[in-house]
Amino acid sequence: MNSTFSYHAASRGRRIGAWLVACAVATCSVAGASGHAAAQGTPAPKSGPKSGSQLSASDQQRAGQSPSTTQTAPPNPVIPDPRRNVPASIFTSFDANQKAQAAKVSAYLSSLQTLVGNFVQVGPDGSKTKGDFYIQKPGKVRFEYEPPTPIDIIADGSSLVVRDRKLATQDVYPLSQTPLRYLLSDRIDLLKDTNVIAVAADDLYVTITIEEKQALIGTSRLMLMLGVKDGQLKQWTVTDPQGYDTTIAVYNLDTTKKLDPAMFKIDFTAYPSTPPG
Repeated sequence: MNSTFSYHAASRGRRIGAWLVACAVATCSVAGASGHAAAQGTPAPKSGPKSGSQLSASDQQRAGQSPSTTQTAPPNPVIPDPRRNVPASIFTSFDANQKAQAAKVSAYLSSLQTLVGNFVQVGPDGSKTKGDFYIQKPGKVRFEYEPPTPIDIIADGSSLVVRDRKLATQDVYPLSQTPLRYLLSDRIDLLKDTNVIAVAADDLYVTITIEEKQALIGTSRLMLMLGVKDGQLKQWTVTDPQGYDTTIAVYNLDTTKKLDPAMFKIDFTAYPSTPPG
């Protein structure tokens, strides 16, 4: 990834999808999706609630669902301090309270079978995008970005694609090599099934950081943040091997929706599928 963040208008659309999965796969050199630059360039937001208009529930209606009667405004994602990315100690240990927090988060993630909501994504350069997401465990997810961003991200249980609707192309990744697999696992015990390097809690959030090392790619991290009061997922941050962060904040969450399985089918015929490179 270019450290100067000289992202051109012709490539930004697909890069936002690549950022989401880049922490555990090779960096994607992509092109296309013009017309997205006008929606970008927003500085990295500060933490705290934000007033504003409600997001459309058109995607819920398209899936045969009724939109929620009470919609909340998009949150401002909490942007992690980049100086936090220091090497983890191989002797990391946790006290009883930290273990209890990790167990609570594991139980919450394991209890989810479906999860529908809206998201705000902040890229490494501070660019901000919005959209809707749909999760059906195990292994299935769909992220749909609001126009003018022409990106869909779809996982069918084994593969994950970053699709550009405008160019009618898609990049294919093994789901097992992306950080999303932790969120999409049917059941998970974070302390046993992942390499947890940090557990912390304050008045607002319980934060758990997972580190993954791959010989050919490098070290990546996934930081999960759940609300202390309601125990619900609030956001996650993916840190790629170059140290760049992509943060996804989620809201208007619904665990009761019945989703159409066709939403998670990957069309390998209408869209040329190639590995990123």
